Amino acid sequence: MALTIDSERLSRELDQLAEFSDTAAPAVTRVVYSEQDRRARAFLKGLFRDAGLEVLEDAIGNTFARWPGSDPDLPAAATGSHIDAVPNGGKYDGTVGVLGGLEAIRALQSSGFRPRRSIELIVFTAEEPTRFGPGCFGSRVATGAMVDWQAGRLVDKDGKTLDQWRQEAGFEGPLESVAWPEGRYASFVELHIEQGTELERAGVPLGIVTAIAAPACFRVTVEGEGGHAGTVPMPARRDALCAAAAIVLEVEKAARTAGAEESVATVGAFDVFPGAANGIPSRVRLQIDIRDTDRARRDQLMNQIMTACRDCAIGRKLTVRAEPICMDAPAECSPEITATLARAAGTHGLAWRHLASRACHDTLFMTRVARSGMLFIPCRGGVSHRPDEYAAPEAIANGALVLAEALAELSA
Repeated sequence: MALTIDSERLSRELDQLAEFSDTAAPAVTRVVYSEQDRRARAFLKGLFRDAGLEVLEDAIGNTFARWPGSDPDLPAAATGSHIDAVPNGGKYDGTVGVLGGLEAIRALQSSGFRPRRSIELIVFTAEEPTRFGPGCFGSRVATGAMVDWQAGRLVDKDGKTLDQWRQEAGFEGPLESVAWPEGRYASFVELHIEQGTELERAGVPLGIVTAIAAPACFRVTVEGEGGHAGTVPMPARRDALCAAAAIVLEVEKAARTAGAEESVATVGAFDVFPGAANGIPSRVRLQIDIRDTDRARRDQLMNQIMTACRDCAIGRKLTVRAEPICMDAPAECSPEITATLARAAGTHGLAWRHLASRACHDTLFMTRVARSGMLFIPCRGGVSHRPDEYAAPEAIANGALVLAEALAELSA
């Protein structure tokens, strides 16, 4: 079987997809259910149909492009990723796995290969937590990690509900219809940029992922007492912003002293009320993201940070409330899938190494329902979620080639 990846076509389609953005190039902003997200979906569905794939969508917009196998009743071999992009993000995160997956299927079609199991390309809705809070929304609901009534309660920061957004975007049907029946997929492989520097530093073209870190995320509200910046004496103040700043520094300190590179913690959202230069802040809302590939270590870090929040509330005589958004378990990739990817890389003479994913991906939830794994390609400087995110065309083509080889084995 001679497999050929059309690298020029793949690069061109990545560029075309990046044009569906609410910010000017090279930045990409494409939040789920926005007008640009809808236009990008229409563009992709056109490509899928041009490739002869059957296209279906569910009630929240998860999109499935299927190449039927000779025995379509068997659980399918799947690949895929996401196309939503964080504000002021880049054009390769997620999209490489979608368009690279499409190119892998085209390569198999052109080679004359005929799958026994159907091959399905999945575009997951809202992998990024931008609109509603929890990341990997589409895969959470489809795999049963988030049940329909929990999904139905989601609202954005302006109070607009999931139902309002999805129906506006043209996605109808009951939320309970999104969860998959048992045994829908036999395997899942996600192609993705590394979003780190290990492959680039080592000069290795491919990474085969063994474990995926998972976040514990919290919304924290600090309630103090407002007042005039000139008239309230310092000893009498209960400044919510000063308390929140102390919590941010405790978050950083806890992660820096955790003793493992995989232990990370971030405050990436911070909102001050009332936001007047001459007023003492009375309320601050922030969001904490805590991650590790080891659950016990992640939970220990989380408990340390929650203790710091309680100590801050007592010491500063104000209120600190922490509301959990998600608390997912890290996942191990299937040894069978990692072995398949290693064989596929070897078939094409491409070096690889094992590594862990410190970022969370839809594969984390796919491990619940199928043998699953991830294939990483290098990205320049490890940069991601920024306009200067970049993966070289040859790196993307290598990933698509090995993915095609793996899908051939997994669908046989």
